[in-house]
Amino acid sequence: MKEVSLSEIRDDLSRFLREAETREIVITRHGKPAGVLIGFETEEEWFEYRLEHDPRFLRRIEQARNNLRAGHGTRLEDIETD
Repeated sequence: MKEVSLSEIRDDLSRFLREAETREIVITRHGKPAGVLIGFETEEEWFEYRLEHDPRFLRRIEQARNNLRAGHGTRLEDIETD
């Protein structure tokens, strides 16, 4: 993780976006953290990030886990394949 001031980001955003593909960049304002710049090397990484931060998707995962804990679900061993 790297810290960069907001004024530096403004001066060369393109460079920092490229750099953010490999590590997060903490943007500071007056020396204090104000945000994080996260880059994506591929569209798949962007899709995964969106999914991991989508509250609807996270709720569905939690519901599925609760159903499994309650004994509702299908085991992989029980699924027939042709």
